[in-house]
Order: sequence, then structure tokens, then C-alpha cells
Amino acid sequence: MRVQSPEAPEHARSGRLRDPVLLALGALLAVEAAGGLLLFFARLVWGTAPGEMLHVLAGLALTGVFVVYQWNHWIRVAPFRARQDYVLGAIASAVMALTLVSGLWLGLEWWQARSEAAAGTVRYSPLLSAVHNIGSMLVLAFVGAHLGAVLMRDRLREP
Repeated sequence: MRVQSPEAPEHARSGRLRDPVLLALGALLAVEAAGGLLLFFARLVWGTAPGEMLHVLAGLALTGVFVVYQWNHWIRVAPFRARQDYVLGAIASAVMALTLVSGLWLGLEWWQARSEAAAGTVRYSPLLSAVHNIGSMLVLAFVGAHLGAVLMRDRLREP
């Protein structure tokens, strides 16, 4: 039987999984994913945007939390290695950054439309909306793939 030291990867990972920044990132990503799907569906079916303000505010919070999380994560896992988990993580991070930037831009359009006296339905740029919507779906796919690759890598390492 193998005795694990407190510095063993299993102990380090369990501590990281309870990290408040990671928990906030996961919660905000879930709120943004659910809210984004609701907005996408409602806009297509009924021409409305329920929860748009919550989506914009949660997106702002997600941007800040993502920057902090990604900085800490990269410090821990650097340098880049030519492995599946690193490649998927890099793609996930790049797509997340693109999605957040496009979301912030859309949020600015939303804020400007809401600030005008005769605020009605916000007319978003179709190209920017497409980048944000497709990017959002890619984020979920690549974050899931990255986590799956990390878990598979660790499973293959076990004796």
C-alpha cells in the first residue's frame, strides 16, 4: 500500500478543486452558459431577451475571475508541453478569451442602447453575435475536452 504525502498530486488537486476562484469560475460559467442558451432560444423563438442584464453583469464578473484563474493556472502548469491536455487547454483558453472580448463588446452595445432615451430592442452586430454564440459553444466543448484529457492522463499514470 502506498502512503500519500500531503504534497502528492491527489492532495494538491483536491485542494485546487476547492479553490474559491475555481468555484466562482465554474459557477459563473454555468450561469453564463444557461443564460446564453436561454437568450439565444428566446430571441429566436419569441424575439425577446429575458435575463439579458444578468448575462451582461455575470459576463463582466466572469471576465475578471477568468483572468485571475488563468494567470494562476498558467503559473502552475508552465511551460507549455506538446501533449493533448495542454493543446486542448490552450484552445479552450484562447476561445474563452475571444468569447469574453466579443461578449464585452456586445455588452457595450447593450449598455449604449439602454442609455439612450428611447431604448428598445438592442440591434447587435450579426457578425459579432455569431462570433460570441459560436465561441460560447466552443468554450464548453473545449473546456470539457481539456478536463477529460487531464483526467485520462492522470488515470493512465496510476500504478
